[in-house]
Amino acid sequence: MIYHGNRFTLRKGVSTEDRDAALESLRHQGRSIPSVKSYTVGADFGGEYEYGAVFVLEDLAGYEEYMNHPAHLHTDRIGLPLVDIFISFDITDDPAPEVGAKIADIHRRRYEALPDIAALVSGLGAYTGSAAPGRTMPGAASGTAQ
Repeated sequence: MIYHGNRFTLRKGVSTEDRDAALESLRHQGRSIPSVKSYTVGADFGGEYEYGAVFVLEDLAGYEEYMNHPAHLHTDRIGLPLVDIFISFDITDDPAPEVGAKIADIHRRRYEALPDIAALVSGLGAYTGSAAPGRTMPGAASGTAQ
C-alpha cells in the first residue's frame, strides 16, 4: 500500500469560494479515481499547514493512475494557484528498495508530459517532499520526484 499525502497552506486573500472548490475537487479525486482505496481531506492540525489530504493506493500502477487521472489534474489546475506552502509525502509498506525511485520516475514522466502542471508546481511559494520537482528521491539512480 502507498499512502500519498499532501499538506498545504493557502495564499493570503484566497476566497472562501475558491478554497471550498479546491477542497471539493480533492474529495472528488477520492470518489472518482478507481485506484483510490480510501482518502481523507480536511483541516490539518498540529503544524504550520492549514489543510491536508491522504489518498491510499494499492500499488505503483494505482499510484500512476491516480497521478495522471483527469480528476487529479483538474485539482492541480484549480488548486495549485491558490497554494503558498506545500509538502507531499509517500509512505509505503512495500519493502522493495527501488520503490522510491519508481515513485520519482512517475513524477518525472508526469512533469515531462504535462508542462503546465510542472509550471504550476514550480510557482508555489515553497514545495518540499516526495513530489517536489528537481528533487531526487532516496535510492533513485536519477530523475526527479514530484
